[in-house]
Amino acid sequence: MLFTHSVPILYSENIRRSLDYYTQVLQFGNKWEWDDPPTFGGVSKDLVQLFFCEKGQGNPGTWISIMVKNVDEYYEQITAKGAVIRATPDNKDWGIREMLVEDPDRHILRIGQGISNREDKSCEMPETVVIVERKPTIEEYMQLVASVGWKVKDISTAQKILQAPLCCVVAEDSSTKKTIGCVLLLGDGVSFYYVKDMIVHPDWQNRGVGTALMQKLNDWIDVNAEPDSLVGLYTGENLAPFYRQFGFGNAFGMCRRIGNKT
Repeated sequence: MLFTHSVPILYSENIRRSLDYYTQVLQFGNKWEWDDPPTFGGVSKDLVQLFFCEKGQGNPGTWISIMVKNVDEYYEQITAKGAVIRATPDNKDWGIREMLVEDPDRHILRIGQGISNREDKSCEMPETVVIVERKPTIEEYMQLVASVGWKVKDISTAQKILQAPLCCVVAEDSSTKKTIGCVLLLGDGVSFYYVKDMIVHPDWQNRGVGTALMQKLNDWIDVNAEPDSLVGLYTGENLAPFYRQFGFGNAFGMCRRIGNKT
């Protein structure tokens, strides 16, 4: 079953008041209404849609999250229009720079953008960490995967994964001789490469280890990848700024997940 998109339906005391606030103050570009006087309506802006129901389908004070490209620029724009700001833009520990905006029905919009730890914190890597081009062992790989809450079905699955990469980079703590991070590069070696399993143990995150791993992998790609080839990866929006510093950008794509065959 394919889920395509969702649209929040917010309680509204007055549909036209809601539509005016979202279009005139919050700068949503389109609006529509149903009935005369309206009892239902909606607004949209780029990929975001919101519906409003007069005195129904919810309650005042709902919280929703909306992601934008530049939260500080948007803050300046809507503040000048009279938006009710409950919290100014601030960097959060979970990788979002976020502000809180209230609408006439006391709904709170958590409006934010993804940030990288490089932007928010000091990322000077500890002197004991060494970045090495080699495959992690099965044991090292399984431990790293488990440390971030991912799942690998069994050891044989891990063995198959580690047979495939064209390049592997690991981070080692020389003081304990433990592997604390890794990143794998798959591909056909001709036209397409895929960055897989960029992992840093939680105890070593936000300390420059991930940056060093990606830089080492990027160096390999620059030397070994064929001209005009593509390098891809999947990531959440909160980590997009981290990967942009290595030359990655947004691109249209599609994917298919194979269901359980048992």
